[in-house]
Amino acid sequence: MTTEPTGISRKNLLKAAAAAAIPSALLAGTVPALANTEPLTPTPFCDDGDDPTPPQMEGPYFKPNSPRRTSMLDGAGTRLTVSGYVFGLACQPIANALLDFWQADNAGAYDNSGYRFRGHQFTNAQGAFSLTTIVPGLYPGRTRHIHVKVQAPGRPILTTQLYFPNEPRNATDSLFNPVLLMTVRTVPSGREGTFDFVLNVAGTSSPSPTTTPTSTPTQPGGTWQAGQYYAVGAQVTYGGLRYQCQIAHTAQPGWEPPNTPALWRRL
Repeated sequence: MTTEPTGISRKNLLKAAAAAAIPSALLAGTVPALANTEPLTPTPFCDDGDDPTPPQMEGPYFKPNSPRRTSMLDGAGTRLTVSGYVFGLACQPIANALLDFWQADNAGAYDNSGYRFRGHQFTNAQGAFSLTTIVPGLYPGRTRHIHVKVQAPGRPILTTQLYFPNEPRNATDSLFNPVLLMTVRTVPSGREGTFDFVLNVAGTSSPSPTTTPTSTPTQPGGTWQAGQYYAVGAQVTYGGLRYQCQIAHTAQPGWEPPNTPALWRRL
């Protein structure tokens, strides 16, 4: 995990300047408040030459055309607010960057027929975002996580996942990456998480954002078929390998067995 150098970073100076430029009455809205004096450890640290936020697999449950909103409180659970900034490699905040979030509900289930716990938004002029949701539930094979696609206007999409510290399953989840840990604290209303994305772009924004990202194209191979219902225990072949279904589901493009270890176990 990248550790921020001692002292005030250029990125934190930019964040403080952005906050100072915003009237205090607006801090209760879409811009995350920066009054917390506890030191944060942005991951990765943006120092004009560090690596961008690493990508991770999309997983089997992405659904395009999510509603535009900053609150995904679509059911019971521990209230969670995730806030932060989107930066470029040179530490400039990126305005109008697209963030498309999706996650499991409190019981660990994804809504594949509707858009519960799905939504997209755009960063404001200071590159800030804020999402209100719940702490996602657990399901077999994964630790607790939130999926997100981040895209600077007119630039490639970063698909990645955010993780929670001190989760027992972090040690056994093959996809877990400590670089993607949020800074999370408990508050009277629930929990608050922070994370700053660093995109592989110069850091300046284009005139307008693109539309919500589309799903991953289907790749041919074996007996696996999109649109087919698979019960637990069903076996398929894909790319010359055999897989067994771990969670009953109807297959969709992008859910190929090699891409979805939560659904398919290699035999």
